[in-house]
Amino acid sequence: MAPAHRTAYITGAASGIGLAVARSLSARGYALALGDLNLAAAQKALATLNSPDSIAVEVDVSSWESQLKAFEIIVSKLGRLDVVIVNAGVGERVFVPNDGGKGTGFVKPDLTVMDVDLNGFVYTASLAIQQMRRQEAQGDWRGKIVGTASVCGFYCVPTLPIYTAAKHGAVGFVRSYGKYLPEEQISLNAVCPHVLRTGISTSAFYDSLESKDLLVPMTGVVKAFEHFIDNEDSGECMEIGPGDVLEIRKSPEVVNAESKQLNELLYHRGRPLHLAKET
Repeated sequence: MAPAHRTAYITGAASGIGLAVARSLSARGYALALGDLNLAAAQKALATLNSPDSIAVEVDVSSWESQLKAFEIIVSKLGRLDVVIVNAGVGERVFVPNDGGKGTGFVKPDLTVMDVDLNGFVYTASLAIQQMRRQEAQGDWRGKIVGTASVCGFYCVPTLPIYTAAKHGAVGFVRSYGKYLPEEQISLNAVCPHVLRTGISTSAFYDSLESKDLLVPMTGVVKAFEHFIDNEDSGECMEIGPGDVLEIRKSPEVVNAESKQLNELLYHRGRPLHLAKET
C-alpha cells in the first residue's frame, strides 16, 4: 500500500542547509528522517518540526557501515523514500602539514574532507538508488536524489584543494550518472551554492562577506532544492550565487565531432555495468 504522505531522508540535517530543507519539506507534509553525526542536535532539530511521523538517526557519512545501519533503520520506519537529500559535508583542513622543508620522513595526507564530501556523497546516493529501484513509481518517478555540492565544484580555489577536488567529484558524479538514472525512473541533481552561513566557517568570515553583499541567502538554496524535487531534471547542477543567481550550469561542450563520437561509444561501453542482472 502506498504511504499516505511523502518521505525524505536528509543527511547533515541538524543545522544549516540540511535543517532549512527539512523545514521546507516538513511544511509540505513530508515524513522525515534527519541524519546527523550529532544525534542530540538532530533530535533537537526534530523537536522544532511539526512532524510526528519523523525520526532522527545518528550517521557518520564517511563510514559505509554507519551509513548502512542508519539507512536500514530509516527504511524500516518510513517504508519508502521519495526524496534523499545528500547534504552532510565538511570544509577544508590541513591535508599535508607544511614543515618548511625541515622535516624528516613523510606524513600520510588527511583525506577526511574527501571521505565526507565525496565518498560519503556517493555512499548516501548509492543507498538511495538501491532502495528506489525496489520501490513502485509514484507518477513518473521511483525517487529523487538531490545533493549539496558547491561553487567549488565549478571553479578551482588554489587554497582549498581537497574540498575543490571532492566537490568537482560530486558534480562529475551527478552530471554523469544523473543522465543515466532516469532510465530507472530515478533523478539525481546537485545544488551548488556560493558561501552562506553554515557551521563550516567562522562568523568573522561570514560577516566580512556580508559586508560586501557576497553571502547567499538560505532562501535561495532551499528554492534550488525545491526546484529539483518538483521538476523533471536529472544530471543537472544549479549554481546559487549572490544577487539572486539560480542558474543550471551546463556541462562543458565536446571540443569536436570526434570527441562527441568517443563519448557516445564510452556511454555504450559502460552501460552494461548498470543494467539489472538476471537471477
